[in-house]
Amino acid sequence: MVVTGMDGKEDVIQAWYMDDSTEDQRLPHHREPKEFVSLDKLDELGVISWRLDADKYEIDEELKKIREARGYFYMDFCEVSRETLPNYDEKIKNFFEEHLHTDEEIRYCVAGSGYFDVRDGHEKWIRIWVKKGGMIVLPAGIYHRFTLDTDNYIKAMRLFVGDPVWTPYNRPHDDLPARKEYIESFVKKGTPEQAIEAR
Repeated sequence: MVVTGMDGKEDVIQAWYMDDSTEDQRLPHHREPKEFVSLDKLDELGVISWRLDADKYEIDEELKKIREARGYFYMDFCEVSRETLPNYDEKIKNFFEEHLHTDEEIRYCVAGSGYFDVRDGHEKWIRIWVKKGGMIVLPAGIYHRFTLDTDNYIKAMRLFVGDPVWTPYNRPHDDLPARKEYIESFVKKGTPEQAIEAR
């Protein structure tokens, strides 16, 4: 069962195709002209999202329903800023290395904002801007990365099914079962066969 959040998700979650510039990773990196990506398109890639009330996350019945429906029993917080994160420069560099996980990555932004970049079925980068109130799930096996935006701050709730697993597998790790399952479930169903073979 998928629980849907409040309307107006686009106010807290926006996505677009990125340019190829190597400028500051915290900049929006829009293409010219801008090429926005719908939340439905993200859903096709396995990236699901909600808009919740971040001011009442401790007592939010909507969040409780999502956690129960999806089995997210472990929860903690990560605050990313120069002032709050030990080894900040090293961590930011590591977060921005393209990687995948063998479990879902669930992040609920309760303050600040940041960018989660994911690959589409043709290997193009999509930048997902998550702001306060936005919650996203990146499926196991999707190549992605994270960076702050120019506000340089996010506080995110991290949710897990079972015990937390932090292991990133930097690209390439196409041999992992989670990657193969992701390709079967989301890439092959929406991508011509020759595009997959050219990867």
